[in-house]
Order: sequence, then structure tokens, then C-alpha cells
Amino acid sequence: MYKVFVNDKPIVLTTKVEEETYFKNFDLKSVKMDTVIRKLNKTKLKEARLIHHNKDKLLKKFLKKLPNVIAGGGKVYNDQGEILFIYRNDKWDLPKGKVEGNESIEETAIREVAEETGVAGLQITKPLDTTYHIFKRNGRYKIKITYWFEMKTSFEGELYPQENEGITKVKWLNKKKVKKALKNSYANIQDLI
Repeated sequence: MYKVFVNDKPIVLTTKVEEETYFKNFDLKSVKMDTVIRKLNKTKLKEARLIHHNKDKLLKKFLKKLPNVIAGGGKVYNDQGEILFIYRNDKWDLPKGKVEGNESIEETAIREVAEETGVAGLQITKPLDTTYHIFKRNGRYKIKITYWFEMKTSFEGELYPQENEGITKVKWLNKKKVKKALKNSYANIQDLI
């Protein structure tokens, strides 16, 4: 099972057909993504479920429905155990961005975290879950696939929000502040933390 977010409402990719309650079932093969997105955005539906009989082909078939944008990002810890957050579009988020040129996804994640926050000395400690969300750019829907990595750094310098990317704040947050920030964050970031 996979979750793909449209705003904060999930599209669940699954092989199970269940009786519709707060969600609606759609056949993955024949569904038009505009229809699913419109229903999630304009109705009280809490979730959409895209059904395909073969669990191994669920994600592959879904990703063919819309253009894909590949990104890398980081859940970064400092020596005090705090997590690095950015504030963009009135929400707390983790730093991430699109792949450039022939760089690896790990290189993308490190570069984007550094560019968006000013943090240096980043080391990847392990891969995390991949997240999926649908966004609209220039009138077209696209699927952003973000590969996340847990990182660590001993950086103690000044943090610099990348303002030309709409980032207004960069902060190290302790457990208590993370909990508060997640109340004003995205569903896929909440899942990741």
C-alpha cells in the first residue's frame, strides 16, 4: 500500500476493495487523475483509493498517470538531537528539492538541504521512506517523488533561509517544538517524522 497526498488528503494505492464510507474506490487502470483530484479538493471525501489487482504493479501503473518530478531531502539532526526545519508557504517543512543534471539522489538531498538552510557538514546516516504528493504547476498536475535521507551534522553556524525559494525561517527544533510544528505541517512530513 502506498499513500500519495493531494494537499493533505491521501490517495491510497491498494489491492483491496472495501465498502465505501469516508472514501471512494476507483479502478487504477481506467481512472482519470483529474477526476480523483477534483473529488478530493471539492467534496467532503477524506480519501480516494485506487485499486489494482497486482500489488507489485500498483506504484508503477500509478506513476504513469502524471508527469513525475524527482526530489531529494533530509531529516537532519544536530549534535543536540534537534531536527532542522524550514518554514515556507505558512507551513513547517523539511528541506528538499529537485534533482539537477546527473547528480545522484543523495547528492541532490545534501545540496538542497545546504542551499535551503545554510547548513554545512552534512552526512547521510540512512535512507528514509519515499513520499509522494501531487501538485499543480503551470496548470498541469504532477507527482513529486521525494527520496528522504536521515542526516547528521555538527554545524553550529548561522542558518540562512533561501528566500528566493519562499523560505522565511530555518530553525533547529527540539522534540517539544517538533510536536508543535507538526500541527502546522504537511501530512507526508508528519508521517516521515
